[in-house]
Amino acid sequence: MMEIHRKAFGCCCSAALLVLAPAVAGAGLEWVRVSEDRSHFVRGEGEERFVVWGVNYDHNAEGALIEDYWDADWKSVAEDFEEMKALGVNVVRVHLQLGKFMQTPERANEAELGRLAKLVALAGEKGIYLNLTGLGCYHKEDVPDWYDALGEAERWAVQARFWEAVAKRCAKSPAIFCYDLMNEPILPGREKETDWLGDAFGGKHFVQRISLDLAGRTREEVARTWVERLTAAIRKHDARHLITVGVIPWAHVFPKAKPLFHSKEVGVPLDFVSVHFYPEAGGVDKALTALAAYELGKPLVVEEMFPLKCSKEELDDFIVRSAATVDGWFSFYWGRTIEEYRGPSPTLSDVITADWLEQFQKRGAEMIRAK
Repeated sequence: MMEIHRKAFGCCCSAALLVLAPAVAGAGLEWVRVSEDRSHFVRGEGEERFVVWGVNYDHNAEGALIEDYWDADWKSVAEDFEEMKALGVNVVRVHLQLGKFMQTPERANEAELGRLAKLVALAGEKGIYLNLTGLGCYHKEDVPDWYDALGEAERWAVQARFWEAVAKRCAKSPAIFCYDLMNEPILPGREKETDWLGDAFGGKHFVQRISLDLAGRTREEVARTWVERLTAAIRKHDARHLITVGVIPWAHVFPKAKPLFHSKEVGVPLDFVSVHFYPEAGGVDKALTALAAYELGKPLVVEEMFPLKCSKEELDDFIVRSAATVDGWFSFYWGRTIEEYRGPSPTLSDVITADWLEQFQKRGAEMIRAK
């Protein structure tokens, strides 16, 4: 997640079926694709417009990642999908940890891939699409020592094998909305870095470097080579599903900043633009100005948003006013219903979250209908 998100809110929010024929997973859903004019999403054989209204299912109420509990407590996963469906969600963003899916630099974990296939089937049964965001290293203690010890080229090779394994398992299911290569990748500056991960927030590392040293290359050269390597790995097995990468919108922090991963020099293999926005109080206009920098002739999705530094009314205003150019929005779901947040003794963050989820549920129905 975006660093400002976790810093501001992280402390408050915090062997079943292992083989599945992917051809039948999500068989009741229609395939989603980009429209012929590249301006929005459509699904089915016709040109029915598809508006993304989603949530990040990045951890549960206890802060556990899905791979921490989907084996022993599948019931909770299934119940969570029911609750997300009740919120009006049509896409769920799931964050997959590389250390759980790669047993060695060369070999994927078949048991975890089987559980992923089971999740794809569950999503299909519920009529929900999945945004599969990969390469997570959120819990540093779960990052294999061998992975941290690799150089850039070897690390990218492992990342490519991760995506090959995931794409091969999911290629035939229409329940996949997209693959997101990595959550908020960043690059080093002029000085060489020593740690692949950004600082921790709420005990998790949501930002990850794709290189420690530019080594005389431009940032565009490094980013382009990385994007091309990973998209090619996916396309070896899956020519149909959409691919993106969710980024920190630096134009929101530095007004003159330009897109990097979604620039014309880098983002050609990517099907749509994904950005993470947390408007500040009194700053909706500023956020919308920054968002305009990512209108690049492709569908545009706000892949993360939450009223962290603004009111729910301001975030709702951001959604409404961005609708002319945005094709989807993702908020957050952390394993608790509105009623559970209200509870007998709600905290301030519980009240904020409950209030927002109510507004999110209401606005989603209106946005999908309006589009």
